Amino acid sequence: MPDRFDALKLENQICFPLYACSKEVVRKYKPYLDAIDLTYTQYITMMVLWEHKEITVKEIGEFLYLDSGTLTPVLKTLEKKGFLTRHRSGEDERVLKICITEKGEELKEQAADIPLKMGACLKLTREEAQELYSLLYKVMDLVADEKA
Repeated sequence: MPDRFDALKLENQICFPLYACSKEVVRKYKPYLDAIDLTYTQYITMMVLWEHKEITVKEIGEFLYLDSGTLTPVLKTLEKKGFLTRHRSGEDERVLKICITEKGEELKEQAADIPLKMGACLKLTREEAQELYSLLYKVMDLVADEKA
């Protein structure tokens, strides 16, 4: 007969392996990101900027699943490093736009090999990586749908 507290066992939690894997994967990024003077959150923010060039804080938050309270200090630090500029929209002063700078674009070259280095660290086959990616995005979408 199952114990009514079985659901509280760590081994029965889907959230725990997600949390532990995330923490450990980010830890694996650290030496590569230290070499270009970025934290993981700064790195993923720069990834959005490398792709979009100019974007609002709200849009960055939507891509990264981060709120403005988390993003604001990250963006201020990246601005101090010269990788982006922040300015108010001409159409709506409440909207803060973020633009990548030339120095920010140059950083992309230094970061280009990081995904390959991380792939070598994780030692998943291409098929395993694609399956994991699909499952994680499925969970993210399901959780995001619940918030809406």
